[in-house]
Amino acid sequence: MGGIYIHVPFCRKKCFYCDFYKTTAVSQKPLFLQSLHREIDLQCEYLQNEPVDTVYFGGGTPSVLLPSEISEILEHLGCCHAFSNQAEVTVEANPDDLSLTYLKELKMVGANRLSIGIQSFHPEDLKRMNRRHTRDQAVASVANALDAGFGDISIDLIYGLPELSMSRWEENLRQAMELPATHLSAYHLTYHEGTMFYHWLKKGQLKEIPEDDSIAQFEMLMDMSAAAGYEHYEISNFARNQAYSKHNSAYWKGKKYLGLGPSAHSYDGVSRQWNIADLYHYLKSLQQGELNFEREILSDTDRLNDFLITRIRTKWGLDLREIQTYFSQKARLKLENSAKKYLISGHLKMDGDIIYLTRQGIMVSDEIMLALLAEES
Repeated sequence: MGGIYIHVPFCRKKCFYCDFYKTTAVSQKPLFLQSLHREIDLQCEYLQNEPVDTVYFGGGTPSVLLPSEISEILEHLGCCHAFSNQAEVTVEANPDDLSLTYLKELKMVGANRLSIGIQSFHPEDLKRMNRRHTRDQAVASVANALDAGFGDISIDLIYGLPELSMSRWEENLRQAMELPATHLSAYHLTYHEGTMFYHWLKKGQLKEIPEDDSIAQFEMLMDMSAAAGYEHYEISNFARNQAYSKHNSAYWKGKKYLGLGPSAHSYDGVSRQWNIADLYHYLKSLQQGELNFEREILSDTDRLNDFLITRIRTKWGLDLREIQTYFSQKARLKLENSAKKYLISGHLKMDGDIIYLTRQGIMVSDEIMLALLAEES
């Protein structure tokens, strides 16, 4: 099974923390859609007849698209690819775009999962991040989604924000847990170069919160989500009633995927490629009937390291038998040796042939993954 990611680069205004490729040139939407349909035709064979199990509209802000425009994209994709009967179709959205009418139309054209970018319920945080919505709109968006017939609703939160106190984070979590969502993604703020947050940090106009506070906020997230019936199935992702993100799980399980739109990435099992992260050049190339991307052929070591990083971050863990089958006995033995230190310290645990992060290990997962990486021979 393969996946398709569509990057919709438009935002009505730019959030100060976000480093995904985006533009406020929403007037270019008609030309973007025309170019996207050309790209679908040009990339029709990329997945090599692999059945498609997930389609994900990300951004940017995909909810700037009309349901009719999303319908046309899905219909066109269906001409090139065979969709599975249980295909997951996710649309990322801002809360203030999600009227009941919009959501009902979105459901009718084939979307069956929403990822709502709430990030915070607090006015101070929302203003600091330059988010458009209010707390009331965030709450209403989930209620509207439920009323429109969406049974699979994910919400996003951010912690580690400047001046985010433990009490305010607890209020955020308490509000989130009360919503009838089935999935939660929560990410620590990262100061990416090129964002306003990064600029202000370097100018001394804001401060990162202390590391101890970041750890405490993550621990609170794990505790409160578990108490609310969420399963912690990946470092930053939580699900109720096994409502795992099929699309993200496909990434973590190494499945092939096609990326469409500016900056979108693709993976065919032997190489990675990424479209140019520039709307003007993306449009110009496709108007000339050409694709504009860079490509990297993956070495055996690249593939092994991708396998390690994507598997161990999930609740399903890293199966050493698969390392031996897909790579080599030598790779398995080297990995077992690298993992010993963390197994002894309790950061990793082993059940049969499968290695898992413990709760303690999740807290230092970056360090562990770095230690397990194979070196190019």
